[in-house]
Amino acid sequence: MIQETYTYKRSPKTISLAGDLVIVGGGLTGTCAAVTAARAGVKVILVQDRPVLGGNCSSEVRLWILGATSHMGNNNRWAREGGVIDEIMLENIHRNPDGNPLIFDTVLLEKVVEEKNITLLLNTAVYDLDKNPENDADSDKITAVYGFCSQNSTQYHISAPLFCDASGDGIVGFLAGAAFRMGAESADEFGEKFAPDKAYGELLGHSLYFYSKDMGRPIKFLPPSYALKDIKEIPRYKTFNPKDFGCRLWWLEYGGRLDTVHDTEKIKWELWKVVYGAWNYIKNSGEFPEAENMTLEWVGTIPGKRESRRFEGDYLLTQQDIVEQKTFDDTVAFGGWSLDLHPADGIYSDQSGCNQWHSKGVYAIPYRCYYSKNVSNLFIAGRIISATHVAFASTRVMATSAVGGQAVAIAAALCKKHNCSPTEIGTNHLKELQLALWRSGQYLPQTDITDSENLVQSAVEITASSTLKLQELPGSDFWATIKDSVAQMIPVTKGTIPSVTFSIDAIEETELTVELRKSSKSFNHTPDVILDVQTFQLKTGKQKITINWSVEFNEACYAFLCFMKNDKIRIQYSDTRVTGMVTVFNATNPAVSNYGKQEPTEDIGVDTFEFWCPQRRPEGRNIALKFSKPLDVFGTENITNGFHRPISQPNAWVADTTDRNPLLTISWNQPTSVSKIDFVFDSDYDHPMENVIYVHPETVMPFCVQNVQVLNCNNEVVGSIADNHLSTRTIHLAQPVTTQHLKIRLSGSHAHVPVALMEIRCYK
Repeated sequence: MIQETYTYKRSPKTISLAGDLVIVGGGLTGTCAAVTAARAGVKVILVQDRPVLGGNCSSEVRLWILGATSHMGNNNRWAREGGVIDEIMLENIHRNPDGNPLIFDTVLLEKVVEEKNITLLLNTAVYDLDKNPENDADSDKITAVYGFCSQNSTQYHISAPLFCDASGDGIVGFLAGAAFRMGAESADEFGEKFAPDKAYGELLGHSLYFYSKDMGRPIKFLPPSYALKDIKEIPRYKTFNPKDFGCRLWWLEYGGRLDTVHDTEKIKWELWKVVYGAWNYIKNSGEFPEAENMTLEWVGTIPGKRESRRFEGDYLLTQQDIVEQKTFDDTVAFGGWSLDLHPADGIYSDQSGCNQWHSKGVYAIPYRCYYSKNVSNLFIAGRIISATHVAFASTRVMATSAVGGQAVAIAAALCKKHNCSPTEIGTNHLKELQLALWRSGQYLPQTDITDSENLVQSAVEITASSTLKLQELPGSDFWATIKDSVAQMIPVTKGTIPSVTFSIDAIEETELTVELRKSSKSFNHTPDVILDVQTFQLKTGKQKITINWSVEFNEACYAFLCFMKNDKIRIQYSDTRVTGMVTVFNATNPAVSNYGKQEPTEDIGVDTFEFWCPQRRPEGRNIALKFSKPLDVFGTENITNGFHRPISQPNAWVADTTDRNPLLTISWNQPTSVSKIDFVFDSDYDHPMENVIYVHPETVMPFCVQNVQVLNCNNEVVGSIADNHLSTRTIHLAQPVTTQHLKIRLSGSHAHVPVALMEIRCYK
């Protein structure tokens, strides 16, 4: 029994914690940052003000995770984000291909609790902090933050030499006095032609979603008194229907005219009003008889927030950086979502719910955007990074934010190693930072990486039991009408392209037009340069056509063999899928404002170009083709070329289609000691892997190696991997192995996909 007499005042129970890095905010950005830093040897304290991790992608909000892949609706091929976010997405699709948001919660939580270097504080909100005294030489440094957990009535005093604000609203940066912006810059300040005027709005609003369920019997709905009475107040009310649920209703948005930090509760109530009013319309208007058996299964209780503060680093990313794909010496992350601005009035606006404009490929984000310019030990991550309002419209999405969190985490590990500030990492240790990020799976556009410690780089020879010389993509029984123009992407080297033979079936006499295209930038996949056009007069029925080209390529890139739209023609496809080869279609995807072509009607600083995008499996087959000479682009040299994914070439060694258990042999001039081996597999970086709403056809990507055996000179197995489904795996040998030849035996499980490997790295 506890009995206390009256006292004037009591203090809450207080626990003091200390670590190397305090991360405030357990959304996807903070979670990826915490896991990455912990694996790099950093003692992390992760503070999250909600009962679950994930923020906008958690079961509390249920927004799908997207980034550069953009629902496969833009020209960013093989652009899914790497590192920990890739690991999370692959693990989720392996366990949860149906997109259950509760299961996704468990995937995130497991990643955190498995890391012994992470102390996790859930339901803990930061409300204050300490800094060094103003007269101190280090007065710009934070020394501790204070948090309170309502569930255990405990106050936390949390100290560290480094802090990362991944809180969304930037509570730490705000309390610490860090420079920030809120609202839209004028077009004049940075020369951004897409900068909105005040009539359009300066902030993006919040959204709140609902899920419905068919109960198999009639269900009544009596709306609460606060539900919106007249659905016609919403200009887009006719777009409501019983089939849409969850974040497909992203346009249920409000609050852009308000203070999106301090008015969040007011915004939430308005969104509840809209949700229950919309459901009342669906259930009781009589316009949707199919909704008779449906009930509300779930309504969000906290809104998903898009925009509030943006903090200033040593560089502000701009619209031009994104559209022009500017190169930076200090690239540490990348993005590829559209410039996606929404009207401030949200659901009450008579304008389109979003205004999306894409660049022709992915863009780089510099390290200088990820730390405060005037609080010397504060990293900034997530949607609050240093970017203008227009650039933020792209960088704000979760997968892009996640790779920024990973960049911050590795930088923090190097701060600990070198006992230096975030700024000094950029000036004194940049190459080390980029190498560490690259090793962790981060893609750094247009950035050369040299890994001198990788023993495979010093190998005298890498041989394989076979290498694919692609002569043919054999035809299958599947034929499809060319209702949208379709292109086979073909990796070509410098010089001429081989002639190609394909099979078509004409329903009647007609004309087939075939264009050969490429991208104006070899690292992009926007076919904006037409090299040759050929037309063929077709008779009715099936026939083979051979095309000879007189075109020469001045660099390695992807050629686009484009069969132009004609619904009187069917073309034959192949069941064979190959790493680094894909078909793309000049179709539409209204979910990401893709109507086949991006064509602004006024000068807003973006390009005009066509969209050529892949289909989701089980669709998206290659076109059946036969080449006059084999494509010789899948050699073992790709294992050491410094790329993790297809870019201007497949960048993978691929075995012959008949070699189902291929063997790679790495040879050195003399016996070499190896204690760690890193593998990079092909997990199909074209697949966006949305974590909710979508149902995915596979739990393991068809290109992914699943089983590995590592053997020494004596053919003794020294390491193995079984049942793999991830992009990257590491074998830590119990004892270093000294061998002159290291042999790697690989296998997959998909009969129509040859075994492929992106990279092997060996370390002492």
